[in-house]
Amino acid sequence: MNPLVSCQLDYKFYDDTCPSLTKIVRLGVWSAVANETRMAASLLRLHFHDCLVNGCDASVLLDDTSTTKGEKNALPNRNSARGFEVIDNIKANVEKACPSIVSCADILTLAARDAVFLAGGPFWPVPLGRRDSLTASESAANQQLPSPIEPLENIIGKFTSKGLDIQDVVVLSGGHTIGFAQCSTFKTRLFNFSSTGQPDPALDASFLESLQSICPNQVDSDTNLAPLDSATTYKFDNAYYTNLLNNSGLLQSDQALTGDNKTASMVLNYSKYPYLFNKDFGASMVNMASLGVLTGNDGEIRKNCRVVN
Repeated sequence: MNPLVSCQLDYKFYDDTCPSLTKIVRLGVWSAVANETRMAASLLRLHFHDCLVNGCDASVLLDDTSTTKGEKNALPNRNSARGFEVIDNIKANVEKACPSIVSCADILTLAARDAVFLAGGPFWPVPLGRRDSLTASESAANQQLPSPIEPLENIIGKFTSKGLDIQDVVVLSGGHTIGFAQCSTFKTRLFNFSSTGQPDPALDASFLESLQSICPNQVDSDTNLAPLDSATTYKFDNAYYTNLLNNSGLLQSDQALTGDNKTASMVLNYSKYPYLFNKDFGASMVNMASLGVLTGNDGEIRKNCRVVN
């Protein structure tokens, strides 16, 4: 964990003020994932999209107002970020048990951890004590979130500018072992890679064929969904890395990890050693969840995650 915040976040933060917190969150995530398996990935992504934009401060949960444009309608989130109602639901139950005690930022952090665990992934302890932001920024989300079509060096730059490192990039990309992507995020790889009029030569031929059937070359297929991990779509495991070695990474930014010596050797390791991936994933999630957190008297404890108090 980032040493600057490790002294402010605490594993026992709510032990006295809201002892039922972890139970309430786990139950809320469990019922949401039981209702829709895909929600596990959606909650993980929501937490990631919160943390990478000005820190883990629940800014991604704020609705737009007449005066501020928040993050929900930024390009990486519009019509794709989901799970807001699940967090609302959990927050309402937490408020009943412990009014005005627990931040939305901590609820989202716990929910992402539980989502991974329920999908068959690792469990890791989460230090708590984050507070909620008073603002959100659409432009910050547009600038700071990595895009599936930008070069790997740019993506690594976005991570390192936050205090994460190249291992965090490779490990957290492994979150794409669950979830789906809209065709619009990878369609150029199927039909017109780098304006060549041809598919991406790095794509496995039979994988390409199956993707072209999910995403035909027409505008109305843009919102169709393809699994990020076609091998074990709903199971949180290390198959994502094996897929990359088989030229079956869905997003250009996924497959790019095999094109750089440093990241490629990590991909190989994680494909061979699932327990190593699980251990490192938990560690990188704790690193990410400590980015830019508000503690002490900064920020607030929102009563409703969608609006500032």
